[in-house]
Parts: sequence; structure tokens; C-alpha cells
Amino acid sequence: MIDFALIVDALPPRGGDALSSRRLVTAGGGFNLMSAARRQGVHAQYVGQLGVGRFADIARDILVREGIDIALPPRGELDLGVCVVLVDATGERTFVTSPGAELTIRAEDLDALAFARGDVVYVSGYNVVYPEVADTVSGWLAGLSREVRVAFDPGPRGADIDSAVVTRVLARTDWLLCNAAEARLLSGLSDVERGARSLLDHWGVERVVVRDGARGCVGVTKEGAIAAPGFATRVLDTNGAGDVHNGVVIAELIRGTPGEEALVRANAAAAIAISSFGPATCPGRAEVDALLQSQPHGVTRL
Repeated sequence: MIDFALIVDALPPRGGDALSSRRLVTAGGGFNLMSAARRQGVHAQYVGQLGVGRFADIARDILVREGIDIALPPRGELDLGVCVVLVDATGERTFVTSPGAELTIRAEDLDALAFARGDVVYVSGYNVVYPEVADTVSGWLAGLSREVRVAFDPGPRGADIDSAVVTRVLARTDWLLCNAAEARLLSGLSDVERGARSLLDHWGVERVVVRDGARGCVGVTKEGAIAAPGFATRVLDTNGAGDVHNGVVIAELIRGTPGEEALVRANAAAAIAISSFGPATCPGRAEVDALLQSQPHGVTRL
């Protein structure tokens, strides 16, 4: 999907107007995560449908420049979808989404994909919220080899996903990644740690990571729970911060980094990312290392 990001002082009132001080047109959501993983030295591949058209060409060019492979050839005449992102003076984002060719993915497209032991398939709530693709994607996940891990983030549209689809996806999820609001929605519990533990136990997943804004994140496995605090930073643009965090967590776990360290590194990367405007602002490992050396950090066992 293509993001049209606009910086405004504040959202306009209904029927009103707001002057944007800056704009950016680039690939969005999934690209931010794949870019974050690539910058940690991990191979990334986009397995969705880009379609044909101006927006598809923009996305294809950006993916290639970032070193991200494209699995599927273009098909049909539908262009890629777009998302208008309004970023206010606090760095908070508001979205309006218009889907496109990404909703034309077919079961045979997914069945033809090849994976190796240890690969991770990342699924966003946006991949299963639309009825056009929800059954296709969730059904494919159900038959995916257990040698491949599935990471799932329900995202801001999690409440809109059909409950049967959510059940199928979570039944195949290994790593559940979400923010505190999404964890509360899924667990029904207001406390982040208790909610994360409840999700781990209820769904039998291997790992739950709950992002909690400036407070950092909480990670839970069967071995226990930890809290990894956030890092001091200047907040300019929080758009894509969750994608950066997810991408770094996934990449570091693939690299064999211990879980505690993976969460700390993800917090550091997200702190750096939100201090710059635009998507794909995830730092590389060297820049993360520099922040870790400059600020005290650690984890708390819960």
C-alpha cells in the first residue's frame, strides 16, 4: 500500500481544512517492517500482490531499492491501494485507507510460495480484515508447515476482523505482536503484563510482545515475563513505529539474538525511528548499538 503522509499542526474539524507543512509519498505498513528487518541484516520478501499502475510502480521501485524481494508477478489491471496519513504536532497518526490490488491475492498464489525451516511469515490485521482475502489468508496459514513461524499483529483494525478469522489466525500464531490497546482488546484485561500472560496461555503461542509507547514493551514466554523500558528521544513522527519494533524483534529472533536483547534493541530502534519524519526510518544495527552504549538500559523480570 502507498502512504500519503501529511504533517499538520492539528486535525481539521469536520468540514474544515488544515494546511500541511510537509508531505511524503512512499510505500507504507508492510514495507516499514520489511525495511526494518533488512536493516538488521535479515532477508525479506514481499509475498502480496502489487497489481499494475502508478502506485504499484512506486512500491515496486521502493522495494527493489531496499533489497526486498518480490515473490509474485503483477496481475490484472487494478492498482495498489493507498492510505492517507495525517501526522499532528504530537506525532500521533490518523489514517484513511483505500484498498486496491493487495486484496486480489489468491490461494494458488500463496500455495506456490516456498519457505525454509526457520523462516517467519508476518501477518498484519490488515491482511485478514477484508472479507475479500480473510478466508484465503487464514486458510493458507492453517496449512502452513510448523517449521515456519507465524508472527501476527492485529493492528488498529483488529476489532473489525471477523471473530472466526481471528480464531483461525491466532491458532496458527507463534509470535503475537501488538500494542497495549490491542492487547486489552484481545485479552479483556487492562494490565499489560496480565493481558500478555493471558494471551499466551489462552492461545498457546510461543511468545507475546506488547508495545507500550514510551514505557517500552512487555515480553512473555513460557519461561516468564520481562519489561524492557523505552529510550529517551525526541518525538517527531510515530508513523510506522510499531512496524519498526516488530521488524527488529522478528529480525533479531531470526538472527538468534536472545529474547530479552531483541526487545531492548527493538525499543532502541523505535526510539530512533520516531525522531525522524517519514517511513522506513529504522536504523541499522550499528546505530542501535550506538544508542545502547549512550543510554543505560536493562530489563525487569516481572
